[in-house]
Amino acid sequence: MQAIIATLGYVFSADQREILMIRRDARPDDVHFGYYNGLGGKLEPDEDVVSGMRREILEEAGLTCDALDLAGTISWPGFGRNGENWFGFVFRITAWSGTPLASNPEGTLVWTPVEDVLAGAVPMWESDRHFLPLVFAERPRVFHGVMPFAAGRALSWDYRTG
Repeated sequence: MQAIIATLGYVFSADQREILMIRRDARPDDVHFGYYNGLGGKLEPDEDVVSGMRREILEEAGLTCDALDLAGTISWPGFGRNGENWFGFVFRITAWSGTPLASNPEGTLVWTPVEDVLAGAVPMWESDRHFLPLVFAERPRVFHGVMPFAAGRALSWDYRTG
């Protein structure tokens, strides 16, 4: 399978009760418009996934990652706007330095209670609700999942830990 390689990171507050999310509200043509999401993006050809995650957090939030852990990987066949396959490396950023930006070209940055995210009180991709409990678990284990998409909707979700 050929896929777009991407990173997706969740920046935790010092007390671990909130995460820094982007509210995608800058471009009405954005497939994510109106949704809250973690930070991240496509990997550059000359970087590894950790370097890519660090770059994305710096570019999108103005923060330097001091500690980040791999939460898991997800294969998203058919996820792209034109049905492209995506493969994502999902990270927890548990220590960082700097002052978060208020916004970036994709939207507004918002500290969001983890509790609200897990309760479904935040507008986001419905499919994110499948894997976010794994990312935000009190004792997280690395997971590897697959979530096929068609016509902008997840068809299923399967994962393994280990």
